[in-house]
Amino acid sequence: MQRLKRRQDFVAAAKGVYQPMPAFVVQAAARNDKEPARIGFTCTKKLGNAVTRNRIKRRLREAVRLSLPNVVKPGFDYVVIGRAPAENRPFQVLQSDLISAAARLHAKAASLPEARPE
Repeated sequence: MQRLKRRQDFVAAAKGVYQPMPAFVVQAAARNDKEPARIGFTCTKKLGNAVTRNRIKRRLREAVRLSLPNVVKPGFDYVVIGRAPAENRPFQVLQSDLISAAARLHAKAASLPEARPE
């Protein structure tokens, strides 16, 4: 999995499908290519200071690293937006939430005719 770093990639993912969960929101958009999946992470300043936001992003990055490599699909961009409960949510629950969110996103994306990769 590669990382999303450019703003335009984050904006493009925001135009795709999304799945809210208690500790985060996952957005996904098909790129219509066969390249490996790319994932970006973000948190709003409403969550607290930089230390708090970075802690949330670190927990989400590790949960994604451990649980999503076999779940994400090539040709998709994903953005994980952290929410306040991500800071204290049990790590195993965070991982299962990510797997569930990815499965739901792929089901939503498959139902959209313009989002199907070719």
